[in-house]
Amino acid sequence: MIDTYLFDLDGTLIDTAPEIADGVNDTLRRLGHAGVEDEQVRGWIGEGTRALLGKALRHVGVSDAMLPSELARAWAGFELDYAARCGTRSVPYPGALAALDRIAAAGLPMAMVTNKEAAFAHRILVAHGLTAYFDVIVAGDTLAVRKPDAAMVQHALQALGVGAGNAVMVGDSAIDVRTARAAGIPAWIVRHGYHHGELTGDATPDRFIEHFDDLAQAAELPARVSIF
Repeated sequence: MIDTYLFDLDGTLIDTAPEIADGVNDTLRRLGHAGVEDEQVRGWIGEGTRALLGKALRHVGVSDAMLPSELARAWAGFELDYAARCGTRSVPYPGALAALDRIAAAGLPMAMVTNKEAAFAHRILVAHGLTAYFDVIVAGDTLAVRKPDAAMVQHALQALGVGAGNAVMVGDSAIDVRTARAAGIPAWIVRHGYHHGELTGDATPDRFIEHFDDLAQAAELPARVSIF
């Protein structure tokens, strides 16, 4: 039985793409660039917000040679723009909160393992009332590495004081699968996320989760309790 849950954030528990796009567009327009569509931004999510902003700058014509300086110039304003947008247009996926409640009711530990920078991740969790569910949050700037490096999972497990034997990574992308593989734990992937059709070959997960109701069944959690 699975007894430790490591969750990704963007595209797994919460659809954050619309408000990320808002923050990106606030920054791009202030710098004199055209805005981008929500769906374009959705395809850039997964490697952290700074990396996403770099992709947006390339998209609007910033050359690779100029990207480091332009990204540095854009980042300070973007930190404020996106922070102001966090929690404004993001929504938890159907069944996500009930699934977290069910795991918590069973007394099982949970960690958040995300490539999103800590300041943004915390704002989103607070906005949706999710902070109390997670005993540990390992963000994109917690360590010197990011997913798919196994150190992200190892850090979370060490902080929880548990081993990898019965842990699972619940995510939405090939990055989450490769992170789990590197750490020696199974990967369960939700169908609704930002995986962009990449879940084949070495990115094939151990299990697909069609809906969060299926998560409890897959994990053999106890039957629903009265809080539902």
